[in-house]
Order: sequence, then structure tokens, then C-alpha cells
Amino acid sequence: MVITFQLTTIGILGILVGMGIGYITRHIIASRRTLQAESRAQEIILRAQKESIRIIEATKSEDQEARSRITRLETAALEREREAHEAAHEAETLRDTLRKEREALTQERHAYVHALGQVGDMSIADARKMLLEHVQEQADEDLVKRMHALEQSARESLEKRAQQILTSTIQRYAKSHVAELTTTTVQLPSDEVKGRLIGKEGRNIKTFERVAGVDLIVDDTPQTVVISGFDPYRRQVARIALEKLVIDGRINPVRIEESVKLAREEVHEKIREAGQAAILETGVGMMDPKLVMLLGRLAFRTSFGQNVLLHSIEMAHIAGMLAAELGGDVLIAKRGALLHDIGKAVDHEVPGTHVDIGRKILQKFNIDPRVIHAMESHHEEYPYVTLESRIVQAADAISAARPGARRDTAEAYIKRMEDLERVAMTFQGVEKAYAVQAGRELRMFVHPKEISDSAAVFLAREIAKKVEQEVKYPGEIKVTVIRETRAIEYAR
Repeated sequence: MVITFQLTTIGILGILVGMGIGYITRHIIASRRTLQAESRAQEIILRAQKESIRIIEATKSEDQEARSRITRLETAALEREREAHEAAHEAETLRDTLRKEREALTQERHAYVHALGQVGDMSIADARKMLLEHVQEQADEDLVKRMHALEQSARESLEKRAQQILTSTIQRYAKSHVAELTTTTVQLPSDEVKGRLIGKEGRNIKTFERVAGVDLIVDDTPQTVVISGFDPYRRQVARIALEKLVIDGRINPVRIEESVKLAREEVHEKIREAGQAAILETGVGMMDPKLVMLLGRLAFRTSFGQNVLLHSIEMAHIAGMLAAELGGDVLIAKRGALLHDIGKAVDHEVPGTHVDIGRKILQKFNIDPRVIHAMESHHEEYPYVTLESRIVQAADAISAARPGARRDTAEAYIKRMEDLERVAMTFQGVEKAYAVQAGRELRMFVHPKEISDSAAVFLAREIAKKVEQEVKYPGEIKVTVIRETRAIEYAR
């Protein structure tokens, strides 16, 4: 019994202790949760305070910007209002001025009509008509005066602009010029070669002059021989042939003829290279190979002492720059300038002016008609159809007018030499004609089957008479007709 009571008492105590421990535990847990909740609440409050501060600051910044915009808008509105008031004031002033002028004009018209009525027996309709005519005359005079003033101002402005364009173009392409002469100097390794060039009884030098169509001047100048001739092509052929003979050492009539033939082939290749180089330098695009050859032949043509190919290349550059400044077609202008003297490549072979010959050549090769229009007007033989035609004419004048570019005296001499050869070639049976000895001698080679010995004498007399009639020259000209028969056979 006692034991049972004790056990019961112990159990009750255990329960009470457990309840106390549970209560304490729950209290501790509740306290911790309360502290955690308070900490989280404090963090939330701090974050809320920071966010509130940020929002307030952002709101203040936006408010300041809004105020600034409002201020600017108000300022702009006030400025526009002020301008509107000023414009309205100016308009009102102008209306007042016009009203006063209209009133003055009306008074003047009434006075004029009244005066007319007093002077003569004129109706109101007639007076009104006369008044209108008078006002119209005054208005026309004012209009003409204003037009003249505008034209003068525009002319001065355009002249100034043109001077600026031309000055800029000339400065951008300031190429030096040297007028070509009519002689070429060849250096020899020794004076001994001179005797071999002359040959026995002058046989070699006569053959060289006959085949090359130039004069070979062998004087006392040490180790020097001068090739004289008005045609640059012949001089170039003669120079190359002479250099080949000197290097080879074998100088005789047969070798001379072979060397001249090889030199002509070499110069032919140089002509092709000169034409291609001109096209590449000017950047005008591809052309027909035959047209390139004709262009290259201009390297051996001169105009008043100025090399025609160099002149054409310079013109192409100048025309391109002018076209770019004036709003023209640069490629058309450059092509027209480069090909403007293409007729001079064959004008000694084909009748007609070099402009007409050039037009036919370009038409034959199906060149753009705009290019033909651009080149055909550079001597004003044809009307200016396009802007590029005027540009080419201006480029031609600029290139030719450069100091030292041309020599009139040399050109007159060359023209006389060409006329001599042209006259000789008009006779039937003449194979080749060379003006030599500075134009003092005209040598012609005839076909032996067409011209007999007696006919050669008659031909020389007829040519001399025609030269006297058609060519102006100082002194006298020796006319020589050469008839030569050759028999050639090969041993195989």
C-alpha cells in the first residue's frame, strides 16, 4: 500500500516536472520566435525606410526635371510670343506703309487724271488707259534695271567661280613642257665609226639617208652624229637603226636596210606600248587594239612643237578635273580629250581635216556618240552639243597655252616639210618622198616599172613646178627623182 502510494506520488511528480519542462520549453521557443519576428519586422521596416528614401529622392529629381522642362517651355513660349508680337508689329507697320503708299498713289492718279482733264478734252476711260500705260512703262524700266543688276552680279559670281576652277585644275596638273626639236643626237664609241658610217665614196651614208628618210650629219663634233628630220617617227627609226649598226660593227648597204627594217618593227611595238600606257595613265577604260595603235602613233606627231600624245594625255587629266568640278560626265570628257587629235595619226595619209578624220575613225570603231560630240568641237568646226564638248575645248586651250608648250616657228618649218612630201606623193608612180636637208631638197623614189628614165626627168620638172605654185619657202629646193631597179634571187 505504501509502495503503491509512493509510486503514485512519483508518477504525479514526474508528470508535474514534465509539464514544467514542457512549459519552459514552449516559453523559450515562443520567446525565440518572438525575437525572430521582431528582427524580421525590424529588417522590413529598415528596407521600407530605405525604399521610401529612394522613392522620395527619385521623386524630387523628377520634380526638378519637370520644373526645368516647364521653365524651358515657358521661356520658349515667351520667346515665340515675343517674336509673334514683333512680327505682328512689323506686319502692321508694313500694312500702314502700304496703305499710305496706296493712298499717295491714288491721290497722284486722281491729280494726274484731273490734270489730263484740264489739259485736254479727254474722257475718264482714256485717262485711265494712259495712266496704266505710264505705270506699265515705269514697272518695265524697274524690272529691266533689276534684271541688269542680277545679270551683272551673276556674271561676276560665275567669272570668279570659273577662275577658281581653272586655277585649281591647272595647279593640280602642272606638268612641264619641252617643245620637240627636229634633230636627234647619237653618241658613238669612237670617231673611227664615222668613217665606216660614211663608207666608200659616201655609199653607206647615202643608203642610210635614202632608206631612213632623214639627213645624217657627220661633222667635227667628237664621237657624235646628228640625225636631222622633221618627222619624229623617222628620227626614232633612224636612231635605233644607227645604234644597232654601231653595236653590230658591220656597216654596209645590206646591213643598213636590215637594221632600218628591224628598227621600224621595234618602233611599231613602242607605238603600241605608248598607246596602252596613255590609256592606263588616263584611266579611260579598254579600247580596240587598232585604236590603241592609232593613239600610240601620236607619240611621233607634233603640233607647234608639242608632242601630240603628251598633249592629249594632259588634256584628258584637265578635262576630267573640269568635268568633276562642273558636274559633267568625267569618263566622257576624258575620252573625248584623249581622242580629240586621233585624226592626226593618219592625216598625212587621208585627205581632210584631222577633226573630220578623227570623227570617221571613232565612228568606225563604234565609239560612244557622246565621246564624238566631245572631241569634234575643240576647234569650233562643229557646234557645242554637250557640256563635255565645251570642257574638251577648254582643256585644249589650257594645255596649248602653257608657257613653252608650243613653238610657232618649228611648226611652220614642219608644215613646209609636210607640204613638200604631200605635193610629191600626188604624182602617179611615186613610191616614197622625203623632204631632207632642212627642206632644201626633195627626194622621191619611183616605181621603175611605171616611170622610165626619160619620164623621171619630166616628173622632176613637173614636181618642181607644182612646188613653186603650192608651197611657200625661202631660197630654192632641189628636186631629185631616184629610179632604182633591183634583181633579187635566192640560192637554195
